[in-house]
Amino acid sequence: MLLNISILHTEIQEFIDANLKTDVTSILLKGTAFPLVETSTIIEQIEAKTRCEKKLPTWFNAKNIYFPNKLNIEQTSSEKTAKHKADLITGKSIIDLTGGFGVDCFYFSKQFKTVTHCEINPKLSEIVNHNYKQLGVENIKTLAVDGMAYLSETNAIYDWIYIDPSRRHDSKGKVFFLNDCLPNVPQYLDVLFSRAKNIMIKTAPLLDLSVGISELKQVKTIQIVALNNEVKELLWILEAEFSGQTTIETINLKKDKNETFNFVLDEEKTIESNYSKPLTYLYEPNSAILKSGAFNSIALHFNIFKLHKHSHLYTSDVLIDFPGRVFKIEKTLQYNKKEIKKLRLSKANITTRNFPETVQNIRKKFNIKDGGELYLFFTTDIDNNKVVVISKRVNS
Repeated sequence: MLLNISILHTEIQEFIDANLKTDVTSILLKGTAFPLVETSTIIEQIEAKTRCEKKLPTWFNAKNIYFPNKLNIEQTSSEKTAKHKADLITGKSIIDLTGGFGVDCFYFSKQFKTVTHCEINPKLSEIVNHNYKQLGVENIKTLAVDGMAYLSETNAIYDWIYIDPSRRHDSKGKVFFLNDCLPNVPQYLDVLFSRAKNIMIKTAPLLDLSVGISELKQVKTIQIVALNNEVKELLWILEAEFSGQTTIETINLKKDKNETFNFVLDEEKTIESNYSKPLTYLYEPNSAILKSGAFNSIALHFNIFKLHKHSHLYTSDVLIDFPGRVFKIEKTLQYNKKEIKKLRLSKANITTRNFPETVQNIRKKFNIKDGGELYLFFTTDIDNNKVVVISKRVNS
């Protein structure tokens, strides 16, 4: 056994819970009164559990959970995104080749009869196995193995394979390729398809869609997942023998409702947008749509106008239900110091789109603090003029 089960003693668990908001430096200096567990180990539990309060409430609120180091918590899916992934797929069996802390598998277990969790780190695998027992999950088999090596050697066939490759630390530069990751998914595609007809790959948002498609085969769908307007992950759905056009699905998971917009990637390139100067309403697509590059598809679908080819802001005279932020335009000004000074603004929310200056520089130049009811969009219009669209928020 690689775990120090003494961590789970009642008095140590109570100490951890009592110190979740304590500066761990003071604990390190004072030390603790638990001879069976080192103070540094207890601090590791405190730091990891603290990070789980909002991200992994099921684990945070359960009794006798053993937490890995805080890096494992930072790298894992949140419960909201894990549940979303599980809601997309179903079947009898799934294998997760890069199991990590096991949050994705926990939710897969609600959709599949059997789940196999592979994790190359033996201690982390043991932690996950222990926690599943505490959470009452009985249909997940944990294996302390290299998932890809295990898949290559087994004769088992699965309904789905899930894989979350990690970037190699020695990969240089900003360009992100799947073959820079471990495991190298493009290299193993034939093996993967020999064990399952359906594959889901999770990648970081940094991966360019066209680059990923060129590296993979049979990409049926790419889903761009945002949580409260922050893109968290890309999900690549591969299907054996699929030969159609790739569909891009965007979803912004919000507290009150989810925003979705789907389009066909190849069709985006053939669509021509219509343009207009700012009208009555201004629309800013959510971050998942902006990542998708659906700049013409969304204009066509909602019958709205773009302000400029590269501005990615939209306008209309009629208010529509839109997947993003919606604003009522108060006025539009030419961008010059004199006009903006006349507004005498001490506070406003500022966004720049296709504009040569940064938000920070604009705030400094005009002495405008963040906040308030007004939203200023510094952008470029159809005539290539630098303008400021002054507006108020319509939707929450």
